[in-house]
Amino acid sequence: MGTSAEDEQGASPREEEWPEVEKAEKLARGAALKWASGVFYRPENLEGLGHYRSRETQRNSSIQSRLKSTVQSYLEGVSAGLEQLRAAVQEVQSVCQELGAARWALLDCADRFQDLQQMRALMAEHVQLASVVQVLPQLFSVHEVFSHTLQLLRGQHLLEAHAEIMMLEHLRDDILSQLHLRGLSSAQATVLAYFGGLQELNESLAKQLWGIVASSLQLVREDPVLFVTAVRIIEREEKIDDTLLLDATFLPPGRPKGWRQKFYHVLQETITGSRFHTPRVDAEGPGLSRHLEALQRDIVSELRVVKDLMVQCVPAHYNILSLCAATYHQALTGHLQDLLREDLDKQALFHLLKWVLHVYHSSEMMGHPDLLPEVDVSSLGPLISPELVDQAERRYVVKLKASVLEWMQRTLKTEFEEWFWEKEPETDHQGFFQSDLPVHVIEMLNSNIEVTSSITDSLQQKVYNMALEELEAFLGRLREALVQRGKEHQQDRTIPKHYVHYLLAMLNNVLALSSSVPTLHPNSSCREVPASLRAALDRTQKKACQLLLEELLLDLQVRLPRP
Repeated sequence: MGTSAEDEQGASPREEEWPEVEKAEKLARGAALKWASGVFYRPENLEGLGHYRSRETQRNSSIQSRLKSTVQSYLEGVSAGLEQLRAAVQEVQSVCQELGAARWALLDCADRFQDLQQMRALMAEHVQLASVVQVLPQLFSVHEVFSHTLQLLRGQHLLEAHAEIMMLEHLRDDILSQLHLRGLSSAQATVLAYFGGLQELNESLAKQLWGIVASSLQLVREDPVLFVTAVRIIEREEKIDDTLLLDATFLPPGRPKGWRQKFYHVLQETITGSRFHTPRVDAEGPGLSRHLEALQRDIVSELRVVKDLMVQCVPAHYNILSLCAATYHQALTGHLQDLLREDLDKQALFHLLKWVLHVYHSSEMMGHPDLLPEVDVSSLGPLISPELVDQAERRYVVKLKASVLEWMQRTLKTEFEEWFWEKEPETDHQGFFQSDLPVHVIEMLNSNIEVTSSITDSLQQKVYNMALEELEAFLGRLREALVQRGKEHQQDRTIPKHYVHYLLAMLNNVLALSSSVPTLHPNSSCREVPASLRAALDRTQKKACQLLLEELLLDLQVRLPRP
């Protein structure tokens, strides 16, 4: 018991310090007892107890030797690590000492660093002074260069003048950039005033350039060198603009110039101004026709010049031919809209519609073989909108209707004036009385319908509908005239002398009109006559028959004795 207590007292600190060791020992002992009880349960197995003991002893010895080897290797590693830590601590202490020494050395050099800052500032001032000294000769010669450049411009030595202008601008912009970086904005006004003559030079150069561009169509035929010079100067300025726009820190005054866009604008204004800003065009057919023919001729001629000559004088990215073709197209669109606002007569409207819908895209104008395939106006849309075309067609029909009405009234008047002639009306090959009235009416209407087939089918249909309406109205006036002649004849039956013959002729004329009306339809497969027109023809025939019967009854009353 005393021993056990001592073991417990001796084991207590270890248990408190390593409780897992005690637990492992208990488990190992329990496993060993369980194994031994299982093996030596039978008496015959006790004979091998010595063998088991020696084997376990050897195994314990082997395990202990391996444990010792492992522990020894761990101890050696720990020893080496401790040595390395000790060396590292010494090195760290050495570095700390050296850093401290360097710190004291830097503190000693602080005054010297201030001296270096002063030297750096003096060096910067020296560089600035050197640059100023370098540009002083150029600055002193600025006004002399102004005068020389102005003389070059007056002599049209544009490339040399532009080179000097670029040199002056570069000098000015360099000085302004330096002042901008140093925040000396107050001095910039002085520099701009000193270089004030640059504005006049730029304006003078630009004026000459735009004058050249405005005369470009003539110059490329007579003196393309001048035009090419203008384009080269414009491209120089575009490159300068692009370079300065990439550097967004400082943009000199007057930049970007945008001279390429100005070139396009001046060229477009020249095209539109020379052809389309003209005095008021004659609203009558012949005058408008001559105007459209002149436009056609001049536009084709100028586009040929652009394709054959001007394209060779400008960079490919200008797309100068497409630009000019689009400009002509847009200018024509506006010009034609202006023309349509005028009170054009029917002939002028007809010529305009035909020119817009057929001539413009034909091989006689924008589809000319000399312009293809580079010029393609089909991608630019219609010259005038379908709505304007329909409006112009309706106006044409209205004008034509008024003309047809006037013609029919005059024809009808002439027809009834023939009733008072002393001779009988003409007869056909069968001996029936008739006149030329149905032939003239049908030919007139048919010619107006057929001529519009060269414009559009819609216009032809509109004219056809108008012709039938006017023919129906004509028949109504014809009936009224017949009634009026009948009343006049009843008052004096001797006037007209051949009243019955002319009534018969008029009846035959109406029958001839009835048979000829279906031929007016533009579609030969469709010969149907509207019901209202058939009714008008029937009423006219009946009216002529009625008057004829009344006249016959009067004759019978005169000839037959009264009861």
